[in-house]
Amino acid sequence: MGPVSLLPKYQKLSTWKGDLNKMTHLQAGLSPETIEKARLELNENPDVLHQDIQQVRDMIITRPDIGFLRTDDAFILRFLRARKFHQADAFRLLAQYFQYRQLNLDMFKNFKADDPGIKRALIDGFPGVLENRDHYGRKILLLFAANWDQSRNSFTDILRAILLSLEVLIEDPELQINGFILIIDWSNFSFKQASKLTPSILKLAIEGLQDSFPARFGGVHFVNQPWYIHALYTLIKPFLKDKTRKRIFLHGNNLNSLHQLIHPEFLPSEFGGTLPPYDMGTWARTLLGPDYSDENDYTHTSYNAMHVKHTSSNLERECSPKPMKRSQSVVEAGTLKHEEKGENENTQPLLALD
Repeated sequence: MGPVSLLPKYQKLSTWKGDLNKMTHLQAGLSPETIEKARLELNENPDVLHQDIQQVRDMIITRPDIGFLRTDDAFILRFLRARKFHQADAFRLLAQYFQYRQLNLDMFKNFKADDPGIKRALIDGFPGVLENRDHYGRKILLLFAANWDQSRNSFTDILRAILLSLEVLIEDPELQINGFILIIDWSNFSFKQASKLTPSILKLAIEGLQDSFPARFGGVHFVNQPWYIHALYTLIKPFLKDKTRKRIFLHGNNLNSLHQLIHPEFLPSEFGGTLPPYDMGTWARTLLGPDYSDENDYTHTSYNAMHVKHTSSNLERECSPKPMKRSQSVVEAGTLKHEEKGENENTQPLLALD
């Protein structure tokens, strides 16, 4: 009786090993620490990875109104990771990802780095992307709000540049697991500039980032925000999920509270960090290539791998340093006052993107 009862277990073990061998390519390149983090925090189980992915794929038939333009294993996996392997939630995010693109077709026409609007936004530093990750392995994105020249860049083009940048970055499985941090510096951001942040375009951004993109945002940090940025919260509150309100932190000019969450050694000097000031052209040069020209054949979209063809022109000319409004945050750590009780309420999290 012993051998008879054990035979199916051996057969199951053989099948399990076969499935695992087939799926290991999806975790290729991940450090052992990241694999363990995915197991503990995201419920990622290599034993059933294929089944999890297939269960999400099987749900596609329930939404014939949406064109699912990509359904391969690696693509679906990033949605599972973004929703901690809850298959129904992952499918809902996958459906919203493609539905958002269907409903906003103009945003995704010519959705590549050499699109004139996206290119201008990238060159102007929207977004900034730090080379090194923080102590949790998260990629840090920067936005210097005052650099928004509204005669040069529409808010929609800035949003497109951010979404395209996230499409490129999310190809990295480590970032699918570790996630992102966004820091927005509101220094010198005028009331006139803020008046252009209408409820409709803020809703467009929230839908694109909170509801329709498979990224884990560990925090959104506001620095040096004026009173009217606080007022904007009343505009966006109806669009936010309850969970969303937990991950925007309003630090004001108190960078000590920022440093408690992101260590200074990972931050440029604009945020009281030990790194040199951020070079606005860094991410543009990375994304467009050092020899970018109008003939550049850059075809990255959300459905293709990134292809960059170098030509003889010079991106340095277009991305060369130019006068930009810089943060007023450059201070020595520990020199900022501790806020009074009333002010301290403004450092509480208001919003998150997850």
